[in-house]
Amino acid sequence: MVNWYNKWFGTRYYDLLYNKRDDLEAKHFLDTLVKQLGLEPQAQILDVACGKGRHAIYLNKLGFNVTGIDLSDNSIAHSKQFENPSLHFYVHDMRRLFRTNSFDLLLNLFTSFGYFERQHHNAMAINAWAAALKSGGKLVIDFFNVQKIAMQLVPHQTKQIDGIGFNISKSFENGYITKTIKVNDDNIEKYFYERVQALTLNQFEIYFKNAGLKIDSIFGDYDLNSFVPTDSDRLIIIAKK
Repeated sequence: MVNWYNKWFGTRYYDLLYNKRDDLEAKHFLDTLVKQLGLEPQAQILDVACGKGRHAIYLNKLGFNVTGIDLSDNSIAHSKQFENPSLHFYVHDMRRLFRTNSFDLLLNLFTSFGYFERQHHNAMAINAWAAALKSGGKLVIDFFNVQKIAMQLVPHQTKQIDGIGFNISKSFENGYITKTIKVNDDNIEKYFYERVQALTLNQFEIYFKNAGLKIDSIFGDYDLNSFVPTDSDRLIIIAKK
């Protein structure tokens, strides 16, 4: 069975739908995060679920040794054109151990987690991340704030991008936030899905504790302001091994 993320990520429709991602905002977030973490020059960074590498590429330009991993063959094929001696990309499932005691920092950004059908797969992934970190290394996960998402969920919207129609439906049920995307491309309809577990801070705390990680800080946006459950756009957690 092909999971929704295998079918959806790496398609041109995914790229079109999310083409308004703010690169300046992403760079500002990474600059702020690097300053917050006090990373040493040449620090080893692992970007998990790196997509087409926009975060990894920028961090490499800041002088860090960066490795990006992602399940999408298409995304990694695209990313590889940017490789250099201190920037590498690999196709890899986050639930499997990549390397042991190798990284000063591990990043999982832009709600690139909670895709799995089974809860224990979340634990598998975070245990693998913990094992990849050096002693004293840090993990940063950037997830959406479930409480605010649930309160402000827009059940239906349509978009027209480069002549392609997107009809999007969203729902919140059974512990998942589900998005159904109907694409109309030259009168040919295609369907894609996103289904993300509505994970709370308490659930992440359990995963981290069981993986031997201790939470250092919790933030609610890309300026690293305090997390407010009813108001914050993001849930950004920094944990230490």
